[in-house]
Amino acid sequence: MDSCNHSGDSDKSGHALSAQRFRMLEDIARELAGDVVFPTSFDAVLGLRKILQDPERSVQEISHALSLEPLISAKLIHLANSHCHNGKIVVDLQSAIDVLGLKTVRSRAIAIVMAQLLRSKSMAEFSGMTNALWDHSIRSAAAARVIAANCTRLNPEEAMLAGMIHDLGAFYMLYRASQYEELRHRPDTIKFLIVHWHESIGASLLNALGLPEELILATEDHDHPRPPPLSPKTLRDVVYIANLLAGGHFEWLMQEQPKFLLDVEPLKVAFAHLKPEIDALAQEMRGSFS
Repeated sequence: MDSCNHSGDSDKSGHALSAQRFRMLEDIARELAGDVVFPTSFDAVLGLRKILQDPERSVQEISHALSLEPLISAKLIHLANSHCHNGKIVVDLQSAIDVLGLKTVRSRAIAIVMAQLLRSKSMAEFSGMTNALWDHSIRSAAAARVIAANCTRLNPEEAMLAGMIHDLGAFYMLYRASQYEELRHRPDTIKFLIVHWHESIGASLLNALGLPEELILATEDHDHPRPPPLSPKTLRDVVYIANLLAGGHFEWLMQEQPKFLLDVEPLKVAFAHLKPEIDALAQEMRGSFS
């Protein structure tokens, strides 16, 4: 972070910050009424484009690669549910692919990827933040899947999806912040806005994307400190645990929150036996685009 503190570039506070936040929220509300597309991790999207355009890739490889891009995963879940007429709700990516068919999935995903790449230029200054956030999402998704499979009767694939998309609001807010010249050079202001608003914005975004209510409810308060659920029962519990094990307010947003940090140690002890499996899955996921 730039340590220089020029008066014209200093981070906003007080009334100026409140005005900026209100303006951003107004713009977000307007955008959520339409077809929302925004970049996440530039490297991940580039890797996904390469896989989608390779006719030799298997369905399993494409499915696995798609699961690492939270926005595309969310949009495909919504599209699959709009095509389902048997009353069953699609809550995991493999089921969405089964409903839509590989041809539709590939064409829709490529269209979204290309739109993301067109918008990525404005995000270049935030590449460190987006890459850290993507890695946090990977670790959360891996932890959610392993915990669901080993400690609950929940669908592990649904849990992995919930872990992957739980911070989609933070990705979106980074993109929206890049649209404001006065914010692009004020990283502390951006971090403040994201810390305080990414959950509520994320819930609004997931609603706008048409995701099933159970996924939205599982992700909407993942960064609100509460007694650690050492015996997870619900998808909400699993996402909360996975988020904490993956770093909580991921490193670049970490602030002084002693109560929040105290919750982590009992969870690390309780789920220490799953750490090798979580680490192995996260490493496998990171290497999917190689």
